[in-house]
Amino acid sequence: MSVILESQTRLESFEALALPHRNELFRAAISMLGRRAEAEDTVQEAFLQAWKSFDRFTPGTNIRAWLFQILFHVVSHHRRKWYNRLMSHEEPENLENMAIYEPPVPDQLRDEEILEAFRKLPQTYAEVVLLADVQEFSYKEIQDTLGIPIGTVMSRLSRGRRRLRQQLAHRAPAPGRPARMGREGGSVGFLGKFR
Repeated sequence: MSVILESQTRLESFEALALPHRNELFRAAISMLGRRAEAEDTVQEAFLQAWKSFDRFTPGTNIRAWLFQILFHVVSHHRRKWYNRLMSHEEPENLENMAIYEPPVPDQLRDEEILEAFRKLPQTYAEVVLLADVQEFSYKEIQDTLGIPIGTVMSRLSRGRRRLRQQLAHRAPAPGRPARMGREGGSVGFLGKFR
């Protein structure tokens, strides 16, 4: 009977602490992966791993950072599988065609264009930019989440932001294509940091 009560208490504790962060994790996953279905699968896998290792979570510490750490591991694993699958099925000339430069897009940046530039960041920069500028983690929380020194956090954040600005600065107006700025003419969330 005590095993059942202990299991029920563990489940209630997990639900109370972890589940409120589900939407944040989903938004982060979709920002990194770009596809809703993949983001849903990734968040589901992250929560499954969190549940399996919940006994290792230290009560009173930052569960949000702990969940993001798990999410980043799952996303990293997902990307490695995708890359390996791509490499095993693609001919070298097809890979070369995928990397061809595309002409610039409108000067008035749309949210989708900014998100596309964000998705092109190396994973190490994207993780830090996402945690700092979207999730508003402190440098210390990012350090704890990713397990990297605080100087590395600051460096990756600076370089990630710079790369985004460089990618977005090279955008030029395309004829006959109207621009749209975020909701109600403004930027949405972290997107304004790079305009």
